This record gives sequence, structure tokens and C-alpha cells, in this order.
Amino acid sequence: MNGITTDGATAPDTTGSPLMTACPTCSAPPADGTDQLLDALRASESRFRAAFADAGIGMALIDSTDRVIEANPALAAMIGREVSELVRTHIHDIIEAEDTPRRLYRELVRGERDRLRMEKRLKHREGRTVLSKVTLSLIRDGAGRPMYTLAMVEDITEQRRLWDRLKYQALHDPLTRLPNRALFFERLDAACLRADEHAGPAVQTLRRPANPTGAGTGVSTGTGSGINTGSSAGTGTNGRADGNGGRPATTVRATTVRATTPAAGERQPNGRRVGLCYLDLDGFAAINETLGHHIGDQLLVAVAARLEIGFARGEGRLVARLGGDEFAVLVADSEGNEQLTALAGRLVAALQKPFEVAGHQLVVTASVGVVERPVEGTTPTDLVKDADSTLYWSKADGRARWTLYDPDRGAHQLTRQLLTTALRPALERGEFSVEYQPLVGLADGVVHGAEALVRWRHPRYGTLSPDRFIPLAEESGAIVPLGKWVLEESCRQARRWLMEFPDTETFVSVNLAARQIWDSDVVADVAQALESSGLPARLLQLEITESALLGPGGRPLQALQALADMGVRIAIDDFGTGYSNLAYLSRLPVHVLKLDGTFIEGFRDPVPGRPGQGSRRTEADEQIVRAMVQLAHALGLTVTAEGIESAAQAERLRLTGCDTAQGWYFARPGEAALVADILRGTRAGEARP
Repeated sequence: MNGITTDGATAPDTTGSPLMTACPTCSAPPADGTDQLLDALRASESRFRAAFADAGIGMALIDSTDRVIEANPALAAMIGREVSELVRTHIHDIIEAEDTPRRLYRELVRGERDRLRMEKRLKHREGRTVLSKVTLSLIRDGAGRPMYTLAMVEDITEQRRLWDRLKYQALHDPLTRLPNRALFFERLDAACLRADEHAGPAVQTLRRPANPTGAGTGVSTGTGSGINTGSSAGTGTNGRADGNGGRPATTVRATTVRATTPAAGERQPNGRRVGLCYLDLDGFAAINETLGHHIGDQLLVAVAARLEIGFARGEGRLVARLGGDEFAVLVADSEGNEQLTALAGRLVAALQKPFEVAGHQLVVTASVGVVERPVEGTTPTDLVKDADSTLYWSKADGRARWTLYDPDRGAHQLTRQLLTTALRPALERGEFSVEYQPLVGLADGVVHGAEALVRWRHPRYGTLSPDRFIPLAEESGAIVPLGKWVLEESCRQARRWLMEFPDTETFVSVNLAARQIWDSDVVADVAQALESSGLPARLLQLEITESALLGPGGRPLQALQALADMGVRIAIDDFGTGYSNLAYLSRLPVHVLKLDGTFIEGFRDPVPGRPGQGSRRTEADEQIVRAMVQLAHALGLTVTAEGIESAAQAERLRLTGCDTAQGWYFARPGEAALVADILRGTRAGEARP
């Protein structure tokens, strides 16, 4: 009796003719005999052969000697060959062999694993490489022994090219095609962390494809590790929110770079250095505004091309557009400050040459911040922060120049930032106090008033004078709440003097910042301070600089008129050093002119008529002061001089007709009790000339 083996094959009977007793596919006994079962087998084989031959992916059956037994047309077409050519071909003649995949493949052939997936390069007949995704599956016999290997091959060349194009776009500025912020920080991080001998693909220069938007061009994109494609925002075309119309909020300033510390036991990159030139175009916004953003775009492209041609060549060099009109040149493994400053000088010179853009000859300059230091002990965050600070030092120093980072200046800048940040919390914690310097009549030696001078009792830096923090408060807007507090505190103190010395009617003089007029309702603030303290308006004097009078829309003039109508005295501080527009003296409700201390410096020189080097300057200063005093008196104004340090100065100022004065000769700024003591007469001798 013929039978069927355990693997579904037929067993011959004693007569030698095959007899099927069960279907090898479903194990069911044949219903109507052998012919029907054979028909089913033939149909099943036809279906599998059709699936193999017509499959959209390449397929090949490989024997234990690594030779192709059978291949389908899709695989043959994938590598430019005929199916017949592939039969008995060694698999490594089709798929490039590599050490690690070869080891894994041998494990599969030996039956140690059932499936293996990998990406491989196929050898096309025309010599080009076909990128593929290969899945190898092991086919075993009925006893579980390896028999064949089935290879399924998918062509991913176009998919990989698309990925490369997308990756290129993620790492390059779409307008200038320079590396963008994401690639810049990737390279900067690599330059700060890698050792020379470990330089790998992550630090190789990306080359732009010949046609980055077209198909069929391969792009080398490095490792691509840690890429944040969102970081490319802000480097788009000019005129959009991400164009050159404004620096990104992060720009270098809002970007955060994660610094990685080498693992324990990893060799530190001793002796290596890194340099960075951070540059910004001067006056670029004016080109956008006058000629249009499309011209600005073309100018940025021209600038990028000039930078790339002149400065991107060389190992370890990278020219990137960081956003807007900001660019950077990274020099990995730099050789010292001299190399970077020389590079910065060439950058400034190169960009000073005119650009021909759409029929316009455009001239722009660049300010460059330069940072160069050892890799050890620094981070990408520190480099970018210091380069950004140095860039704006260049702009502050006059533009069209480069500036090398100065640690002392950087420390000063850091202190300024710390103070700026701490201003408002310090006001809430009560760290500010007010000192008062007497204003003395030159004719009678009597204290008529006192100027309020704010001090910051900083817990770390000690007592800070106004010149240390008032400019910071004006820049940050903290001057508004701080100025309001000083006003209220000064009014309360003047009220105490009035209660103790009602006959003297000592006034208090409070400085008023321009921003207090522009950013707050100063009239309402003054009215509230007077009402809450009970101080008569005539005993409050507000000092304002000439520059503050030139605010927009006439707002300062309206505010001053309202204050004067309340009875508050208005003084022009530092008169003669600002715009010195004498016309406004007849139109403004001004009561007092305070002469700047520079006019009083000449009064320290020898007396006119006596031999001395400063006689000529003394005579000129004295004539200027006398003329300003006469002008002020003619307009019904009084005059106060600042910075009096000697009795001789006080006397000579008195002879010019000056009304009141203040300075160390009379008294240094001090607590409110100082003024009270003088008013009581205990220090009258010191206060009078």
C-alpha cells in the first residue's frame, strides 16, 4: 500500500505507481481520487509560482552554497540583468558582502536564526549602486534542517534620495542654501566634544547636491544624529515671519544648546581649540524698508555666496546662516586668537565691497564678534553666548569692525544682566533707600531744599550709586515702579521736614526719567504721592533732562504743563549738555535750570588774571555760566549749580549770580537726618561758605 510521508510527499506502493491518500496542503483525504488531488497540486503550484514571478519586490531562492536557484523578474530588473543570468550566481556577486551582515547571514544558514533584515547595496550592471532593504528567511525541511534561503529585496533608492533631500532641507537655509542653525549647532557641538582621532562622519562637511530638489542625485548628509528640524525656523526667505525681516527671538540669543560631558574614562580633548566669528550686517533693515524685502533676499543670497566662496574652504570650516542677517563662521581646531582675528578682518573687508543686486549697487558693512579658546573647559552654549555679546560690542563701538571677546568686559556685561534681572525683586524686598543732598542758597548760605538720590543696598555688591543701575532700570522699564517709589518716599520725607521746620518750607527735588513720562501716567502718580503724603505741591521739584522733553506727540510738554498747573516746580537737569534748544525755555513751564557739572570744572582753575595754564578755560567757562545765568534770570528762572567742591568755587559762582548750589563742599548725600541737622542749625557752619 502506498502512503504519504510526514512532510506530505507520496510514498510508492509495491507496484511502483504513486497513490495519494491525503492532500499535502490541507491533509484531507482525496474525495474523488488521484486526478483531482493532482489538479489541486498543480493549481497550488501555479498560484505560488505566479506570486513569485509577478511579485513587485525582488525574490530569490538560495541554496546552502550561497548560489541562486531561482530568481524572479523583479530582482533581475532591479540590477539590470536577465533572470537566466542570475541562476547559479553567487549571492555576493549581487549583494555586497560586509563583515557584520556576513556573520549574521552565516548564522541564518546554519539554522541559528530564522529571519534577518538589513539594508544592502546591490551591484547594478551599469555600475551604479541600488540601495535595498533585504529580508532573508530560512526554509527548513520536515526534520527542521536548513534547506534553502528565501531573499526578498525591496528597492529603496528613491526613498533614500527623498530622505536625503528632506534631511538637506532640514539642515540648510532655503534662501541662501548655506548650513542653517541646526547644522551649525551640530558641528559646534562636535567641535567641542570630539577628539582628533575620533573625527568621523559627524564632522565631515556636508556638500549640497547638484540638484537638491530633483530626483536621481545622491546627497551625503553626515550622521544626522540629534537633528531638530524645527530649529531651521527663522532662516526662510526674507519678508516672511521666518525671513530676514527680524532676528529670531531665539536667534543665537534664544537658542539653547545641550552640552554633553564625556563619559567616565573617556579621554578629554586636551590641547584642542575652537574659534567662532559671529557677524551681523549693519544697516540691513534700511535696505529692506527702502528697496523691499525681495531686494533684501537677493542681497542675502549674494552675501552668502561671497562668504561661502571666500571662507568655507578648509578643513573644519563651516559658514552658516543663523537667521535674519546673522551669519557665523566656525573654525574647528583653531590655532589661536591671531588666526581668528585675521579671519574676522578679512570678513569685514570682504563685505565692504559693493554688491550688484537687481540693478542696484548696494554697500553694506558687517560687525563681527570673535571668540577663540581651548575646547577644554568650554561649552557650545558659552561660545555662542560670548560671541553674541562680542558682536553687539562691535556695534556699540561703531560698527564695521571686529571685536575680540574680553573676559573682563564679559564679566561686566554679566553683572549688568544680573543687576537688570534683580531690579524689580529688589524693589519688592525693600533693598532701595533714598539719600538727600542739600541745595544751598549762595547768597545766604541757607538750605532751601534737598535732592533725593536713590541707593541700592545690594546684598552682594554693597551700596550701589544711581549711575550703576539707573541706566539699566531705564532700559528694562523698571524705572517706572522704582521712580514712583522714590517719589512717594521723598514726598513723605519732605512732609516730615515741613512738620518739624514749618518756617523753612524746605522743598525736595526728585529726578524724573523720560520713560516715566512716556510709559506711565506721571501726572496721576505725582498727584497721588502729594495727596497720600500731605505735602504741598509747591514743595516738590521735579528734575527732567533736556532729551526727555523731546518725546513723541508732545506728551512730555502736556505732562509738564499739567504738573506746573498743580503747583509743582519743574527743573531742567544737566542744562547745556543736551540739545540746548533755547526756544523751549520761553514755551515750557520751567522754573529752574540746573547747570551741568562740566561747566563748573573750569572754576577749579586759577583765578582769572593770575598766571596759570587753565586761565583761558576758566575765563571761558565763567563767561558761559554768567551768560546762562543772565538768560535764565531774564526769563524769570532760577539757576542751580552742581558739583561744588570748594569755597572758592562757591564764591565765584555767587559772583556770576547763580542762585543755589550743591556739592561735597556743602554736604555729601546722606540720610534724611543730615538735612534735619542742618536745618536745626547744628551744622550751619559747614553748610555756609
